[in-house]
Amino acid sequence: MSPAPGLVLGIETSCDDTAAAVVGPGGAIRSSVVSSQVDLHAVYGGVVPELAGRAHLELLVPVVAAALEGAGLPPGPGAGAALDAVAATVGPGLIGSLLVGVSAAKALALSWEVPFVGVNHLEGHLFASLLDHPGQAWPVAVLLVSGGHTLLVSMEGPGRYRLLGQTLDDAAGEAFDKVARFLGLGYPGGPAIERAATAGDPEAFAFPRAMLDAGLDFSFSGLKTAVVHAVRAHPDATDEDVAASFQQAAVDVLVAKTVRGAQAAGARGICLAGGVAANSCLRAAVAAACEELDIPAYVPGRAMCTDNAAMIAAAGRWQLEHVGPTPLDEGADPALRLPLLG
Repeated sequence: MSPAPGLVLGIETSCDDTAAAVVGPGGAIRSSVVSSQVDLHAVYGGVVPELAGRAHLELLVPVVAAALEGAGLPPGPGAGAALDAVAATVGPGLIGSLLVGVSAAKALALSWEVPFVGVNHLEGHLFASLLDHPGQAWPVAVLLVSGGHTLLVSMEGPGRYRLLGQTLDDAAGEAFDKVARFLGLGYPGGPAIERAATAGDPEAFAFPRAMLDAGLDFSFSGLKTAVVHAVRAHPDATDEDVAASFQQAAVDVLVAKTVRGAQAAGARGICLAGGVAANSCLRAAVAAACEELDIPAYVPGRAMCTDNAAMIAAAGRWQLEHVGPTPLDEGADPALRLPLLG
């Protein structure tokens, strides 16, 4: 086992956010900078991979510089003397975007003569709750919900994960994006649905709760289709009522299965992770469920829910100490899976 590392620079470019952060011992965030590409992709209603990769090329150097400055570190070669490692997301994600961050991180690690650590993006999200809630009691049930992933995991400690359930089709965030696009609410879909839902009736439509009482896997494809059929059958329906009813149906399933999974795993708390974890309805429902179960709810601040580099630096710091550095010849993997216990 390596000595506990000090400061770690994290770089995140898995999709459309260019991010860099410096994290120190105990998960202390010295700086966290995120440059969003939302405006660039909004006109297309979703992320355009080639545009995302090009934008990362333009944004990464100033974002890293801002993160170093925010952490009180000198620019250029001087920063290397204060850093113990450079960590970057190696997957999953868009291959063009991943390569920008990985290449930059390796170049910085080489020039500063510090280790490079390749981090699994999903594992980074699991570490996000640790940044806001250190000292958790294990195991905890983690609901990781984003545009590309919906996973229910029993986290027995850092680096120790058991899969409890996952989506069989669309991810929850993907369903939010597609429903928002169908309703013409704009991009990104999650915040757009939430804004519209605040003025709607969550009981206006009885949308299906797919597989609600069947196991711990999820399915959101049918819910998305039900929204389309309902709007076509009721053209006078308001977007607000449709959004509120859709959101409630999705949250009901997410929370019910998370509670069931937490009970099955003997979890001593429930964590939220991923972009959809920023949804107010979901956060409130998880908090209420945990109060009923008499266990803590570990809900990260919204900045730690969406893609950021602080979670990558935190995961990289743990990995460097317990696993070691990543070989420089290891590449990016757009289909990388979360490492699971057997």
